[in-house]
Amino acid sequence: MIDKTTLLKCACGSQSLYAKCCQPYHAGEKAPTPEALMRSRFTAFVLQLEDYLLASWHPSTRPAELNLESASDWVALHILSSSEQGTSGQVDFKAIYRLASGWGYLQEVSEFAQEGGRWYYLKGEIKEGLLKPRRNEPCPCASGKKFKSCCLD
Repeated sequence: MIDKTTLLKCACGSQSLYAKCCQPYHAGEKAPTPEALMRSRFTAFVLQLEDYLLASWHPSTRPAELNLESASDWVALHILSSSEQGTSGQVDFKAIYRLASGWGYLQEVSEFAQEGGRWYYLKGEIKEGLLKPRRNEPCPCASGKKFKSCCLD
């Protein structure tokens, strides 16, 4: 688990500092949009903040508990699209994770509902697969380097 006190750049991919990005939501501030909630939830998965994930999950679909001890090693989030209309919202994203033998991804079209001025994750349609980056492609770890100069084994 990453120590959130030393996390400078937010894990959600915003390029903002954690303290000014997702940390206020983790501390109880309401996320203003479905995309902001999705980004904060991704960061919560990275930091293994089970209580926040459960609290930001709509009660109608929320599991009784989460166990993130053996969770994926999440490394990057890419928002493909997001929208909101009234009290419903949708975010299409791709999350990259590290495997012992390479890289995987989870792509999800997530649905969100707003109740009492607070957004909640409702459900999502998920696709998963393996990534096979080529030497000259950007590294999946979101370092900004080419794969051959970063995480190539």
